[in-house]
Amino acid sequence: MMLPEACVANILAFTSPADAFSSSEVSPVFRLAGDSDFVWEKFLPTDYKSLISQSSDGHRSFSSKKEIYRCFCDSLLIDNARKLFKINKFSGKISYILSARDISITHSDHAAYWIWSNVSDSRFPESAELKTTDRLEIKGTIETIFLSPNTRYGAYLIMKVTKGAYGLDLLPAETLVTSKNGQVSKSATYLSCLDEKKQQMKRLFYGNREERMATTVEAVGLDGKRKEPKGRNDGWMEIELGEFETREGEDDEIIMSLTEIKGYQLKSGIVIDGIEVRPKSMD
Repeated sequence: MMLPEACVANILAFTSPADAFSSSEVSPVFRLAGDSDFVWEKFLPTDYKSLISQSSDGHRSFSSKKEIYRCFCDSLLIDNARKLFKINKFSGKISYILSARDISITHSDHAAYWIWSNVSDSRFPESAELKTTDRLEIKGTIETIFLSPNTRYGAYLIMKVTKGAYGLDLLPAETLVTSKNGQVSKSATYLSCLDEKKQQMKRLFYGNREERMATTVEAVGLDGKRKEPKGRNDGWMEIELGEFETREGEDDEIIMSLTEIKGYQLKSGIVIDGIEVRPKSMD
């Protein structure tokens, strides 16, 4: 005997988005139940109406909760295009990207240090390009109440290195993720990938300064390899700043940062698009 549609919908609401998407292959009753607003509202964040109202799609008409969910899977620019919100299609886990305008970059309001411009493959209207500085300090914050509970997250600086860049691979930068409730994740990384010819020239110019300064921070991973930016599928690169965990019913503030202020050498040519906060299981 086939279960009524309402019973099937109740069951699906306790599964996962992946199960709800695949339910249409079981039978017509499962297909109808799997498309119901009752099921998909369970998978949407509780503040989904607020998210839509903050976006450029604020006046868009959606035919179903499933359509809203699919829209969130494609990502949504919110908060005057200062943030990007996204849901993983199959897990329902929440991710955010804080734009360069939504994070703190020391001296970013001074044209002598940073240039703001539209980068063709950026998600946002503006990205920040480092013109020159001897103090690189980048910091972003996010409240865990806006993220998925009971989830291990990673924080990543989304960036590029221009052809004329310099001073980025001499000394490692320090990365740090902390929370008001006591979580700490600390490491170090180089800001650009290793170029042997450039390294040789810099050693001639700086002498043994690099070796003296490098002893202050460790920029080698567990695999023994030098920590440096990694390529992304979207054409950008990313630096992992650290990780943290969210807990059910707990509101915590996460502070994510990257700093390189100890070397005092001039740096140039890094383009910042923002900081991404995403579940580690999605890496």
